[in-house]
Amino acid sequence: MSPPTPPAPAVAAPRAATDRLPRSIAFLAWNEAAERFSYYGMTSILALHLVRHLRLPEHAAVAWYQLFTAAVYLLPIAGAWIADRAWGRYRTILWLSLGYVVGHAVLAVTDGGWGLAAGLALIAVGAGGIKPCASAFAGDQIDPGAPRLLARVYDLYYWMINLGSTASTLLIPWLYERWGGPVAFGAPAVAMALALAVFLAGRRRYVRLPPAGATGHGLLRVLASALRRRAARRPGRGWLDGARLDHGEEAVAAVAALGRIAEVFAAVAAFWALFFQYGSSWTLQAERMRRDLLGHVLPAGQVQTLDAVLVLLLIPAFSLGLYPALARRGLRVTALGKMTAGMFVMVLSFAAAAGVERALEAGLAPHVAWQLPQYLLLAIGEVLVSVTALEFAYGEAPPSMKSAVMGLWYLTISAGSLLTALVAALDRFRGVAYFAFFAVLMLAAALAFARIAARYRPAALRPRDAG
Repeated sequence: MSPPTPPAPAVAAPRAATDRLPRSIAFLAWNEAAERFSYYGMTSILALHLVRHLRLPEHAAVAWYQLFTAAVYLLPIAGAWIADRAWGRYRTILWLSLGYVVGHAVLAVTDGGWGLAAGLALIAVGAGGIKPCASAFAGDQIDPGAPRLLARVYDLYYWMINLGSTASTLLIPWLYERWGGPVAFGAPAVAMALALAVFLAGRRRYVRLPPAGATGHGLLRVLASALRRRAARRPGRGWLDGARLDHGEEAVAAVAALGRIAEVFAAVAAFWALFFQYGSSWTLQAERMRRDLLGHVLPAGQVQTLDAVLVLLLIPAFSLGLYPALARRGLRVTALGKMTAGMFVMVLSFAAAAGVERALEAGLAPHVAWQLPQYLLLAIGEVLVSVTALEFAYGEAPPSMKSAVMGLWYLTISAGSLLTALVAALDRFRGVAYFAFFAVLMLAAALAFARIAARYRPAALRPRDAG
C-alpha cells in the first residue's frame, strides 16, 4: 500500500541564532546510531551465514554479499528522487524505515533462501532509500546562517555512525556464535525498531522542509535537450551548449560540472570493489585462521571492528597531525592528492591480504593478527579516499547539483560492489590469485585516477563555460 500524498509539511518555528545544536539533533543522532547498528550488525554475519547455514561455496557467498551491497548503494538515487519530488525527507525516512524493520524481522524468523532474499531486499530498499535523506534532514535543522553548527552536526553524525557500527560488529558476531541466526538477526531488528521509535519521538521538534518538486531543469532534461539541439552548439563550446536555449546558461554549466566530477569518480569504483570485502572475503579468510585471544576465541565476524576503530583513530591523527605537519613543510595537500595516495595505499592492502592467503595455502596456521596490516592499510585508504571525496565534490559542485553529486557518489559505490559480485560469481580466481587480481585492478585504477587528477582544473581556476 502506497502512503497517501502528504499535505504541505508543518515547519517548525523560525530558528534563532545560537551556538547550541537544536534539540531535534539528539533524536536524529541516536536514530542514526541505532540504524547503523542494525545494518552493520546484520552484514557482519551475512557472508558467514550464507556459507554455514545455506552451504554456499565461498565465492558464491562473496558474490551475494556484494550484490546486496550494490543494491543498497544504488537505491539512494530513488530515495532522493522520492524525497525531493513527492514525500519530503521526513516522510521518506518514516515510510522506508517501516519496511526496513520488517526486512530485519523476516531475516530473524525465516530459515530458507527465499526468506533471506526477501528480507535482504526490504533492507536494501530501506537502508538505501533513507541514506541520502537522513544526513540532509539533519542539515535542515540548522539555520543557514550557522555553518559552524552544520560542521558540528556532521562531525557528530560521523561519530554516531561509527559508534553504532563498532558496537554491532562486536556484539552480533558473538550472538551468532553463541545463540545462532535467529537471535543474531533478531538483535538488528530490535535496533532498527528502536531507531524508528527514536525518530518518531522527535517528530514535534523537527524542521520539515517541503519537497522541491520538479524544476524543469533537471539532469536528464538538460542532457536530452543537448542531444536534440546539437546543431545549435556555438563554436568552441562543449557538447552541452545547445541545451542553453531551453534551460539557460546556469543549468547547463551545472550539468557540465557534474560531468567533470563524474570523470573523477569513475576510477574510484575500483576502490569500492575492494573496500567492502572486509565483510565478505576478508571475513571468510579470518574464519580459516587462528582467532584465540586472551583465552577466548574471537568470532570471525568481529574482526571487522578493526576498520571502524582504526578510522576513528586515524581521522584526528591525519587532520590534526599529518596534514598540518606537511603544510608546515610547504607541501600543499589537496583533496585530489589525498585521494590519489589513498588509491595506491589500497593496492598494498590487498597485496597484504594475498600474503596472508599464501600462508594459509602453504598449510600454515597464521593467527588472525596477521590481518592487522591489511586492515590498517584499508583504514588509511578509507580516510584518504572516502572521507575526502565528498569534500572535493561538494566544493566543486554548483548548489543546484549537490544532491545529484551525492547520488553519483553512491552510484560509484554500487558499481564497485557489482564488479566484485561479478568476479566472485564467475569464480575464475581463487586463493592468492583472487586477492592478487584485485590488487592489480586497483593499481590500474590508481594510475588512471592519478592521470585524471593531474589534469583536473578546480572550479575556482576554470573559466565559466557550458561544458
